[in-house]
Formats: sequence, C-alpha cells, structure tokens
Amino acid sequence: MKESLNPLELFKKESPEIYSAFDGFIQSLINAKALDHKTKQLLYIAMKIVAGDKAAVAFHLPMAKLAGASKEEVKETILLTFSVTGLKGIEFLAPAMELYEG
Repeated sequence: MKESLNPLELFKKESPEIYSAFDGFIQSLINAKALDHKTKQLLYIAMKIVAGDKAAVAFHLPMAKLAGASKEEVKETILLTFSVTGLKGIEFLAPAMELYEG
C-alpha cells in the first residue's frame, strides 16, 4: 500500500502556488506580535476542537507544550470549549492528556 501524504503536504504538492500564498498567510499570523506563541497554540487547540478536527489538535498540542503550555493550561483550554460545543468537546480531553504526557 502506498504511503499517503499528510493533507498539507498533498496541498503543497498539488497546488504549490496556492499553498505558497496560504503559507504566507499563516506565517503572517505566526509573526503577528499581539499574542504570544503559547496563547496562539492554545487558541488553535480550542478552535480545532470546536471544528472537530482531531488531527489538528494532535498537531498543535506538542507545539503548545514546546511553547511552555502546562498540562493544566491545555486541560483548561479544552474545558473552555464545552461552552461552545457542549460535551462534544469531552472526546478530546483524554487523548490530549495522553498526548501531552507523550
């Protein structure tokens, strides 16, 4: 079976010009200075939980940890999503805590 590319790699391969523009947009968000990197990563985790994107949560959680987010901060971020998603967000809690402990 052929190994599949992750979605961003496939996007880059199939549409390099559009990917380049998208990447420039993402880089401009990363380089904006009003929010620190840890806060941005915690926000990404929350937004991706609300969107139901488990792969993106798994992608951003290690970046939040590297940026200095504590396990308690990650847990509180996930719990805050319950106010938007109801208990739907609870399905992210155990996997995120396991991934944090990694």
